[in-house]
Amino acid sequence: MQTTDVYSKEETKYLKIGFGVALAILVIVGFWLFANNRVTHLEEGNYYPVKARFNRTDGLLVGDLVRLAGMNVGKVVDAQLDENFKAVLTLEVKENVQLPDDSSASIVSSGLMGPKYIEIEPGGSFDMIAPGGEFSYTQDAMVFEELLDRIVGIGKANRQKNKTK
Repeated sequence: MQTTDVYSKEETKYLKIGFGVALAILVIVGFWLFANNRVTHLEEGNYYPVKARFNRTDGLLVGDLVRLAGMNVGKVVDAQLDENFKAVLTLEVKENVQLPDDSSASIVSSGLMGPKYIEIEPGGSFDMIAPGGEFSYTQDAMVFEELLDRIVGIGKANRQKNKTK
């Protein structure tokens, strides 16, 4: 006895509706991801790109702020890995903010558990970083868990040291 897999008209209708809904959801999610991938600045004006290379950027995301002297001067607009597995961030900085070429970029956080951002410390050079240029000095993100491990390790070492005296 041979059976054939034939769907009724009602089952076919529900299958088409299900595929249509699934396709619509995929299109909406794809559009949302594409639209949210674009970083926009809060203030109007022109910006120029500057690159910063870090060993680790834990918690820093594309779209996070770039600050100078506590003031917002730009955003992180792209993140890539280079051939040596270092994170290369592209920052867009306001055009009227000229950065000396010996400036440094550090990944810091607002408070103990706050969001991360890039803080720029201006140097003293008279030469400026050109658009598309790169920071010479960077400081990686400090991971909170690693800091706690270091503190606990120092405490244990001190306790052992005191016991042997």
